[in-house]
Amino acid sequence: SSGINAEYGDSETFMNLLRDIVLLCFFGTSVCLKKKTKYADKQPNIIFILSDDLGHSDVGFTNGFIETPNLNRLAKEGVLLTQSYVQQVCSPTRGALMSGRYPIHTGLQHDVIYPGEPWGLPLDETILPQILKEYNYSTHAVGKWHLGMHKWAYTPLYRGFDDYFGYYLGGQNYDSHRNEKGLDLRSDYFDENGKFVDELRWDLDGRYSAELYSDHTVDLVNKLKSEENPFFIYLAYQSVHAPHMVPQRYIDQYSSHITDKKEKVFAAMVSSMDEGIGNITKALENAGLADNTIIVFSSDNGGNVNCVGKVTSSNYPYRGGKRALYEGGVRSPSFIWARNRLSPSKSNAMSHVTDWLPTFWSLASLQGKLKPNKPIKTKPLDGVDQWLAISENLPSNRTEFVINIDPKPIRCGHQVPHAGLRWKEWKLIIGQGCPPSGWYPAPGFADLENACGPYDSYIELYNIIEDPSETKNVSDKFPDIVKMLTDKIKAYNATAVPLGNKPRDPASNPRNFNFTWMPWLDMFDEVPDEAYTLTKEVWLAGNQLSDDDISSSMETCIAFDQDIDLVEF
Repeated sequence: SSGINAEYGDSETFMNLLRDIVLLCFFGTSVCLKKKTKYADKQPNIIFILSDDLGHSDVGFTNGFIETPNLNRLAKEGVLLTQSYVQQVCSPTRGALMSGRYPIHTGLQHDVIYPGEPWGLPLDETILPQILKEYNYSTHAVGKWHLGMHKWAYTPLYRGFDDYFGYYLGGQNYDSHRNEKGLDLRSDYFDENGKFVDELRWDLDGRYSAELYSDHTVDLVNKLKSEENPFFIYLAYQSVHAPHMVPQRYIDQYSSHITDKKEKVFAAMVSSMDEGIGNITKALENAGLADNTIIVFSSDNGGNVNCVGKVTSSNYPYRGGKRALYEGGVRSPSFIWARNRLSPSKSNAMSHVTDWLPTFWSLASLQGKLKPNKPIKTKPLDGVDQWLAISENLPSNRTEFVINIDPKPIRCGHQVPHAGLRWKEWKLIIGQGCPPSGWYPAPGFADLENACGPYDSYIELYNIIEDPSETKNVSDKFPDIVKMLTDKIKAYNATAVPLGNKPRDPASNPRNFNFTWMPWLDMFDEVPDEAYTLTKEVWLAGNQLSDDDISSSMETCIAFDQDIDLVEF
C-alpha cells in the first residue's frame, strides 16, 4: 500500500524487513514471546497472596460460580498455573512456602499446629524473607502466620520480616479476632531504637479481618512507593476459613442468584477478599509500582468439604478437598501476574509450593547476577526455580514431588498411615487418600460422594493427565509403575525427619495473659515441678474485659453457623 511504501521505500524493502522479523522470532523466540522491557534487569517487588481453604472452583478464573472480577482480570493478564500444587492442610503449606522444603523434611508432615502446642517451623531453617533481605528487600507479613508462636523466636519478626500485622494462630472470629476467648490480633514492629514492639489490637474489635488486611496492605504500598529498595509482601488472608461470616453488604451482592443462606455467605466472603485485592492493585497503579511488581495468588489447600455440615466450597472437577491427597485437596487455583515480564498465557508446567522460594530467590538476584550481602546457607531445597518454565512456557523443571507421607491419622481425615507421590503423569496413593473422597460441584448441583475404600494395604494409581478427576484406579493394570513409585516413596521416607507435633501446654491458656494469646514460654519463669508464675506483667496492659465480654462475639458466631469445624484451629 502507499502507506507501507511511504515508510519503508518500496515493497521489496518491506518484504526484506518482514523476513528479518520472522527469522528473529523463529531463532530467538524469547524476543517475541517474552516481554523485554527496562524492568528485565531490575529487582521486582513481590506480593504473594495466600487464601485459606479456597476451593479450586471457588473463583471465577477457574470457571467457578463466585464473582471475582479482580482476580479474574489478574489471571487473564498473567499466567494461569494449571498444575500448581500445595499441601493438603494449612501449616504444612505455609512451612513449605517459607522454607522451600517438603513437610517431611521440616517435621510439619502431620496435621497442623493447634493452639497452645509448643512447636513450629524449626528455627534452623533459613526462610524466604531472610533470603530476600540479603538482596536488600524490605519484608512485610500480613494476616495468618500459623508456623509457631510459643516463643518469640518463632514469630514473624524473628524469622526475617520487618513488620507484621495479623494473627499467630490458625483461625479465629473474623470480627472479634479471638480464639478460645483470647485476642490474637497484633501489630509487630521495631521502633526507632530497634526495640521489638508487640502491639495488641484491642482497638480493632468489630472490624472484619479481610478488610483490615486489605487496607493494611494498601497502606504498605503507599508507604513503600517512596522507598528505593524492592519489597516483599506476604499477604495471608483469613478468608475463607471457618467460621463463615461476612458483612451484609457483600451478601447483598448475591441476593438474586443464590438462595441458600450459607452458600450466599461463603460466596460473599470470597467477594470480600476479591474486592480487597482490587484495592491493592489500584494502590499499586496509583503509586506507580505496578509495572515492576509481581503478584502470585494461591490457596493453602483445597476447599473444606468435610466435617463442615453444609458444603459451600467446590473443588470440582477434582476429587476430595482439604485433608485429602486427591487433586481437590492439593491442586490450587493459582496464577502469577507480572505485566512487564510475562505475556498472558496458560502454563501446564507442574509446580509445587516449595518452588516459590527458589523462584523468588532467582528473581531477587536477577538470575544470579547480584550477590547477597552475606553468604546464604540453607538446608537442601526441595523446590526448584520455575521462572523460565513460567516466562517462556517451557516444560517444568520438576518431574515429581512428594504429596505427603504421614504415619498417623488426623481428625476428619485419613485414619491409617498414608503417602502420596506425583511422578510425571502418574500419581500413587498408598494407605488412604481420604476423607474427603467425593466430587463436590458448585452449590446447587448434586455432590458425588465416594466412600473411602479399604484402609489397609490399599493402593491407588491414577494417570492425572488423562484422568485429572481420579475416577479410574489403574493400579492393577500397571504393577511396574506401582512398584517404581512405591520405591520412590520409600526413598523419600528414609529422608523424613520425626514429626514435630507436641501436645498442648496448659500454661498457654489465654486467661493467663488477660485473655490474649502470647508466646507463653517466654512469658513465664520455668520452674520444674512448680506452677508457672507471671514475670512480665507489662504484656497485660490491654483492656480489662470480663469472660462474658470476650466470649460473646465468638458465641454469636457459632450460633450463626452451628456446623463450623473448630477442631482445625
